[in-house]
Amino acid sequence: MLSLVTTRSYSSDEKLVAECVSMCQMFNLKPEDLKWKLEALNFRPSATRSELTPITLDSISTLKKKLQRDLAKDNAKKLQVRQRNSENAVVNRSRLPSSMGRNTNAGVAISVPKVSGAVKIENGESVIAHLSSVLFRGPELDLASRKNRAYRYMYEKISERSEALDQVIDDLGDLIRGHYDISELGDPSSSTDLSEGAVMIESSRLTSSGARIPLRFDPVLKIRGNAKGAGGISIFPGAIVALRGKNGGGGYFVATEILALPPLKASPAASGIEDPKLDPSTASLPFSVCVACGPYTPDANLSYKPWRYFLQNIKTSKPEVVILLGPFIDSTHPKIKTGDVDSAPAQLFKAHILAPLCSFLDSSPNSIAVIVPSIRDLMSHHAVFPQSEFDGSIFNNDPRIRLLPNPGRFSINDISFAATSVDVLFHLRKEEFIKRGIEVEPSNDETGSDVMAGLSRHLLQQRRCSAFVLGLNCYLLEHSFYPLFPTPQDLASEVNLDVSHLEGARLTDDAGVDYAPDVLILPSRLKHFAKVMLAKHYGYHFFKTQR
Repeated sequence: MLSLVTTRSYSSDEKLVAECVSMCQMFNLKPEDLKWKLEALNFRPSATRSELTPITLDSISTLKKKLQRDLAKDNAKKLQVRQRNSENAVVNRSRLPSSMGRNTNAGVAISVPKVSGAVKIENGESVIAHLSSVLFRGPELDLASRKNRAYRYMYEKISERSEALDQVIDDLGDLIRGHYDISELGDPSSSTDLSEGAVMIESSRLTSSGARIPLRFDPVLKIRGNAKGAGGISIFPGAIVALRGKNGGGGYFVATEILALPPLKASPAASGIEDPKLDPSTASLPFSVCVACGPYTPDANLSYKPWRYFLQNIKTSKPEVVILLGPFIDSTHPKIKTGDVDSAPAQLFKAHILAPLCSFLDSSPNSIAVIVPSIRDLMSHHAVFPQSEFDGSIFNNDPRIRLLPNPGRFSINDISFAATSVDVLFHLRKEEFIKRGIEVEPSNDETGSDVMAGLSRHLLQQRRCSAFVLGLNCYLLEHSFYPLFPTPQDLASEVNLDVSHLEGARLTDDAGVDYAPDVLILPSRLKHFAKVMLAKHYGYHFFKTQR
């Protein structure tokens, strides 16, 4: 491009050359094509003498606006025909495990042919209105759904909390009875002889009037249906358990067998069932995904160097989907907590996060960004979990940036994703207690001896809000992103759990379809990992990013 600029004694200013290169990338132009367009724009016809005026930044800016208007018109016509596909995003199904109807190894970081984007003008600013190479489906964005996620918090009643915790334990009882073919669930507080004491358990008010009694384990405790090779089962505050045993005089319950909870069902994609609503011609296209989580700057400063390095990498690789989890402007950052900062949070966010992100999207028209907030984000007005998505005005309502609640479920080409910014793995690891026992009829999951896989398994086995108690005052959720209740006292500020709105923390999607995500993203301060769990039977993929 520099040679084209200098052939006619054009200015070789670095900014001018950089702008030309940027336009070639943004509009998918060859240098020669850009040259002819600039010369056509700068041609000054005259009756006596026609001439070409020098190329300047002003002339480049004029051409850029013209190209944007032309492409916006063309894009508007395409959107009228394929509006659905233009708003959604596509996975290389050939890279999925064989159990998911594919014949190659699992993975989602895949390359895809690049497609040129279109541009439109909004309020005088250029915003990419691209035809993305992936089909994206997220939560409902209608007014009622958004209002429901942005619920009023700090108005929770004890009765509402109790009802929410008590409701699902009976539903889970029905699930356990069907899974293990049990005729009836008993009341653990009623006497059936025996003696010993330890942990406290509590059933629902329907089953045993909410009675709470000590729990003891038989010396030859059996564990049925757990992951192969685990050698025991993990218990933590709020965990739902299914026990076989006897009550020793009404003062305690002795468990002779623990029944592992059945996991969530496999997704349709994992079962080899294609969504009939998807376009077959685009469903097989590959795409690449890049994931990052906050905080994006070290505690020592607010320079956001790690974030800048990350942007440099994705500008080179140009993934089709970039998933970013908060916090972005961290309320717990030492300099923010002490007031040692010269800019307001909105200014920090715009300068360090939004502007560089938009710059990346400008340079990669085929990409979209998926944003999940954190309760530590200063830019969020919702500081409890479950948490509503960011206000769209913060991101200038950019159509290339998809805003999700925390936690959030979405799909890309029929491959379902789930993500949360809460460090649930660290909380579980801190609170869990391993009870060893004799394995009976273990499941086909071969990750039983893997500690990190075991932590992730809790999210698939434990169910929505419930009320089984293991320890003092311990309740839990059902199919939830956060299967702990109460939260650890020293970590409560990291969650701000709102029990009466736990429906928003469910692991199912907006349609209420009760199946596991194909990819589950769980940021944590623990060691990073990527696991494929139950791939032969379910196809779950766990990706834990490191803070």
